[in-house]
Amino acid sequence: MPRYSALILFLSLCLAALPAKGEHKALVNQTAQAEDLSAAQAHALVERALASELRAARDASHPMRFRLRKVSPRLTSTKEIIETKDGAVARLVARFDKPLSSADEQAEQARLDALLADPSRQVHRKHGEDEDMDLLLKLLRMLPKAFVYQYAGVATGPAGPVQRFTFRPNPGFDPPDLESQALTALTGEIWIDAAQERVTRLEGHLQQDTNYGWGILGKLNKGGSILLEQTDLGGQQWRISRFQMVMSLRILVKSKSFDTLEEMTDYAPVPVGMDYKQAIQMLRSASGGASARSANR
Repeated sequence: MPRYSALILFLSLCLAALPAKGEHKALVNQTAQAEDLSAAQAHALVERALASELRAARDASHPMRFRLRKVSPRLTSTKEIIETKDGAVARLVARFDKPLSSADEQAEQARLDALLADPSRQVHRKHGEDEDMDLLLKLLRMLPKAFVYQYAGVATGPAGPVQRFTFRPNPGFDPPDLESQALTALTGEIWIDAAQERVTRLEGHLQQDTNYGWGILGKLNKGGSILLEQTDLGGQQWRISRFQMVMSLRILVKSKSFDTLEEMTDYAPVPVGMDYKQAIQMLRSASGGASARSANR
């Protein structure tokens, strides 16, 4: 599953509690037929669907290969990425939706050569991914108390009807650390596929400024937003297909802004246990086809 450091601050997809199996089956049948949900049914469905996301976040047994197209005001790039036991490995295949120039291709090949020659670089990357995952799981464990969810009716998703819920900060939630403070300002909507109990869409908005260390360490500015969508790949495997973020913040005296769209497509399974060197070989062997596909998109 692709990981993104910026997303971790906001990713409120998971709760931990599960109702009993009998309640589970009854609610699936009821949500498939009813046009409205009681407060208890809504709460149970949200809990189970978000618990599914928690299990998926912990599951590294289904590595994938996929294409990431990232758009920002300064650059549009396309990468082929493979998830391995050593962490994700990427190969740049296009800039501004065009194949790499000869100079850019040489630079990318040199980067991959350096990665092969110095395994510590990949170890460092994997360490960063592990830290991101630790932070994600820590935030997920807080979420049973962080938000209040309310049923908002039925919507039409890419694969059919979905259940909509709004969420808002729980006024009784006291964030225990800096990373969780943004949760106190986030409101939005979450869409759930009731049949598979998976989140299909999350939209969040920062309704107020969030200060860190009384504003001395930094501030996350009001007005930021995120949009995340997931796609069913079959076989009970779901992956992020779209992520959009608009955010501005200040860290100490330095201001930063993000206006990013990420689209993930062409997911395909790869062998479990593949190492990063094997992934580089696979990425290189398909480089011609990847460049051609990039030019045609």
